[in-house]
Amino acid sequence: MQRKELVSLPRWQKRLLSLVVDVVIIWFALFAAFTMRLGLQGIERYWPLFFKLCLISPLIILPVYVRLGLYRAVLRYMGTHVVLTILRANVLAIFGIVMTAYVLGLDVPRSLPFLFGSILVLIVTASRYAVRYWLAGHKLKDILFSSINLSHTEKHTQHGMPVAVYGAGDAGMQLVLALSRSREYQPVAFIDDNPALQNCLLLGKQIYSSDQMTTMINDTHAEEILLAMPSVKRHRRAEIVKTLETYGLPIKTMPDMRDLASGRLKLQHVQEVDIADVLGREEVKPIPELIEKHIAGKVVMVTGAGGSIGSEMVRQALIRKPKSIVLFDHSEFNLYTIDRELQHLSSNSEANIEIVTVLGSINDPYRMLDIMRTYKVETLYHAAAYKHVPIVQYNVSQGLRNNVLGSLYTAQAAIAAGVKNFVLISTDKAVRPTNVMGASKRLAEMVLQAISNEKELTFYHAELFGLTNEQTIPVKTQFTMVRFGNVLGSSGSVIPVFRDQIKSGGPVTVTHPDINRYFMTIPEAAQLVIQAGAMGQGGDVFVLEMGEPVKIVDLAKRMVSLSGLSVKDDANYDGDIEIVYTGLRQGEKLYEELLIGDNVTETDHPRICRATEEMLEWSEFKQALDNIMHTLKEHNYAKTRELLLKYVNGYRPVSKVVDWLYEHENHTLKTNDVA
Repeated sequence: MQRKELVSLPRWQKRLLSLVVDVVIIWFALFAAFTMRLGLQGIERYWPLFFKLCLISPLIILPVYVRLGLYRAVLRYMGTHVVLTILRANVLAIFGIVMTAYVLGLDVPRSLPFLFGSILVLIVTASRYAVRYWLAGHKLKDILFSSINLSHTEKHTQHGMPVAVYGAGDAGMQLVLALSRSREYQPVAFIDDNPALQNCLLLGKQIYSSDQMTTMINDTHAEEILLAMPSVKRHRRAEIVKTLETYGLPIKTMPDMRDLASGRLKLQHVQEVDIADVLGREEVKPIPELIEKHIAGKVVMVTGAGGSIGSEMVRQALIRKPKSIVLFDHSEFNLYTIDRELQHLSSNSEANIEIVTVLGSINDPYRMLDIMRTYKVETLYHAAAYKHVPIVQYNVSQGLRNNVLGSLYTAQAAIAAGVKNFVLISTDKAVRPTNVMGASKRLAEMVLQAISNEKELTFYHAELFGLTNEQTIPVKTQFTMVRFGNVLGSSGSVIPVFRDQIKSGGPVTVTHPDINRYFMTIPEAAQLVIQAGAMGQGGDVFVLEMGEPVKIVDLAKRMVSLSGLSVKDDANYDGDIEIVYTGLRQGEKLYEELLIGDNVTETDHPRICRATEEMLEWSEFKQALDNIMHTLKEHNYAKTRELLLKYVNGYRPVSKVVDWLYEHENHTLKTNDVA
């Protein structure tokens, strides 16, 4: 019978087949025990006893096997615990046979039950492991003789890629057991720096220290290293990764063992090493009273809910059990994706949280106001924005309308709807910006600063809210701005770009050898934003502590190394991946900053600071905004630049005006002049 045919049999047929095989094993073990005890000559006078035991033994042993679940185990996924179950089952069964023989008055040699039980345990255990490996795709001759006859190439073909597992703890053992049931990977060794474990055997694999890596590679032909260290501190993981990458093997990490066990992730989902582990930045645990203050039991709305930051804000909010969450985004696909994820997460939790998915634009004031009023929003996180520097640089009007006007309309809708807390997610590019995107985000900050300084507000474009230009609305909303740098893995991040370039064989493109950036993980950024928002008193600008800046070229080199490849440069002509410098993009600067001035104070959170910065009064800001919007209507982006230089403190553009419409109109004018 072929493997596929056997696997596809109905369960009752598989169990019946197992019962038949076990009956044969019982008879064989009984015969072997008689032969060992009495010899082939002496067994003849015990034939009657032998045949009686052949009838009694299956009737006692098989029900015990059934009761202890040996026929419920799926052989393809059988673990080491089955050996203990087989041992327990046979001890009980042999005891039952001895007692039955005593009651029936059978003259059984005293050593026979012990021989029979020992042989039976060995054969039953061996048979189940043999079937397990056969079902996993191994041939019988490989199971018996693989260590003698199989070459390294044949092992790779038949058993998957040979890998070493770093970490010989519980997680490492679980991982090796899971890998042993797959055809993608063949675990060949453990690596662990615990001196008490080194040079020992675990699950049949030798444990090497990190100092024995060269020996391990030569002995086992391992081609990848899989990390199994869920409880190790991030700075320690960074040290381990830095040590391992010098040996030229790809370093990867496995899915969380809980996800693996639950079936949400499979062994095929091997991941690249988390770049956060490479950077070694430890995340600070959130302060419970801060992270729950404006979320638990409240109606929370997130704009840009389908984006990198917005979607994580939504996930973090869901954990804190709000009354309901309103997901707002202009992208139908992004909204569908995060809604489906949240519905799944919510169904697995006991909390009954209403999830509302709303399509719309932040440039539609009436839509924003309608949503906030309908669902009685209490806390709003404004993550919707255009953030890609070169794209906004070439689309000046849309970048400013979306990031500035959109933020203003959202803030005014929040005031009109009585939203209690409003948190703007800003960026370090708003500090002394060199591009339109950064300038637009600084203007968005200035919007909230100006509004926060007013007790009553006359709305900008009041008619869009159904108001007159003379009407005033009390400002009871508390506005907060949170500024931070790049997040790892966000849309537009260099990390996925570098990964794709490395997979395609390079080159890896870096804009400048000296360019650097601040980085933090998306979950950490979202948690800090929530906590900063809870500390706001009105008009606050909070700055997240980002650690030390990272040179992008160093990040690229580490990623090449982690892939098991080497950088091709003047010092290594035989390298695999070349790094090419392409020059700074339009509006891009070498270094990012988080503070405009030096007026900064600490807060109750070690990673959050409060900045006090210059601002415009509301009446002055409205006039400035009118002037800027007027230039956008006429595509007079040179004038737009002059106004940004005037109103945005520290704005220093590093490129000429490159908006697509501005460039096209200038080209048309020049062509007409020539004609």
